[in-house]
Amino acid sequence: MTIDAHLHLWDLEHGHYAWLAQAPEKINRTFGIGEVEPQLRASGVDRAVLVQAANTAEDTAAMLAVAADAPVVAGVVGWADLLDPDGLAATLDDYAASGPLVGLRHLIHDEPDPDWLGQPQVRASLAQLASRDLTYDVVGVLPRHLEHAIGLADELPGFRLVIDHLGTPPVGDGAPRASRWSDLMTELAARPNVFVKLSGLTTLGPAARASIDELRPFSDMALETFGPGRLLFGGDWPVSTLASTYAETMRSTLALLSGLDEDQRREVLGGTAERAYRLR
Repeated sequence: MTIDAHLHLWDLEHGHYAWLAQAPEKINRTFGIGEVEPQLRASGVDRAVLVQAANTAEDTAAMLAVAADAPVVAGVVGWADLLDPDGLAATLDDYAASGPLVGLRHLIHDEPDPDWLGQPQVRASLAQLASRDLTYDVVGVLPRHLEHAIGLADELPGFRLVIDHLGTPPVGDGAPRASRWSDLMTELAARPNVFVKLSGLTTLGPAARASIDELRPFSDMALETFGPGRLLFGGDWPVSTLASTYAETMRSTLALLSGLDEDQRREVLGGTAERAYRLR
């Protein structure tokens, strides 16, 4: 089974996505499941995990509603107010009653404080996620984000963390930043509760359209340190459409996995997602 572990949807008529105001016009519109489902089928993708695109309960409720009607949706990575650990339990109960909630995420890269993830209230909330066997996605855009993920993995060794978009490797930014990224990813790989997504890569680089040759050193490093059993595929649609079609994104992913055998590719393309998100 092939699983896209990172798919977004948004409806501008019924939700607010502040970051889209600064996004390219091409993606500043509504994207629904009806548009992407045929593309998933055409690329051999059987199921998908919807991932939050706004720090709002409204966005999560919309994803859960889609999941209720679309069998292709295997799980939802939603949002909840992690600064309110006292109210988190009720929110998680409500979400769980509505659909296949498998984890949470917060757009920490949009927060002015790079240490947002280190706040005591956030840590207390994440401990609650761990106790419920839910997963947390880390948007690791800055090195500081990845440093906090290392600390969190150590504090809660049974808590599954998923690093989105390969920890945002510094494609085209030179050796010093690449070395720092590599060091941090190696540290994360040493924690067995940390997974990493092969997602959001084609839109990286100075031209926001990274080539296979530019990406391969970073994906090879992740494959070597994490192994196929902790690497999972994500298409990052529709953000990925800024660089390529869904079919082209899948072909790029398969090219980056060309050195793996069939069993290893199956892990990255589905098996790892099933374990990381406890998909039924």
